[in-house]
Amino acid sequence: MGSKILIIEDDLNIAELEKDYLEVNGYSTEVVTDGAVGLKKAMLGVYDLIVIDLMLPNKSGFEIVKEVRKQFEIPIIIVSAKVEDIDKIKGLGYGADDYLTKPFSPNELVARVKSHIFRYERLMGKRVNHEIISIKALEIHRDSHKVYLGGKEIVLTTKEYELLVFLASNPNIVFTKEQLLENIWDENYYGDTATIAVHIQKLRKKIEKDSSDPEYIETIWGTGYRFNSI
Repeated sequence: MGSKILIIEDDLNIAELEKDYLEVNGYSTEVVTDGAVGLKKAMLGVYDLIVIDLMLPNKSGFEIVKEVRKQFEIPIIIVSAKVEDIDKIKGLGYGADDYLTKPFSPNELVARVKSHIFRYERLMGKRVNHEIISIKALEIHRDSHKVYLGGKEIVLTTKEYELLVFLASNPNIVFTKEQLLENIWDENYYGDTATIAVHIQKLRKKIEKDSSDPEYIETIWGTGYRFNSI
């Protein structure tokens, strides 16, 4: 199993749904249904991300987020039925990284979890760099930052490489242009999402046999892009 995720959710049906989807995507999960117990677990410091409801028995999600953030910088995603802006502002103000409103798409939760863990590990320098990502004829050597297609080296710019690594590290997940911009470009970047389309086009010309009928980087019309590993 990969990164370890703590789910603090008192609705067992939702908790099991979250658990199932995250574990299918390679994560190790632990479910806690009580707020007080959830806080104790969270303060152990052994988790890579927390998914938390706001309305919990014995201790609210707000209190847990506030306490965890005093000691840890790990990503926290609130998943709540509370849809009022004031609750979102409060949760994010206490230090949560994201807010997902119930009912939600399990695939969207997985995408957000992957995105936040990737960003956190990159910022903290925790991500292992010596791995080789191998998908079909494509090989990405992260220790040397070299990319090979059918054994032949493909030269990429820094942003093309980072975009490819992010997509290939999160295969079969659809990311919007906004999510890709947020993860690949830093917070001081003031451009728009058009730069994503430009970089995708350049990447396709370098790694696809036919850039008009891509095998690796698929366009999901009206949504964004997906790296196809199948």
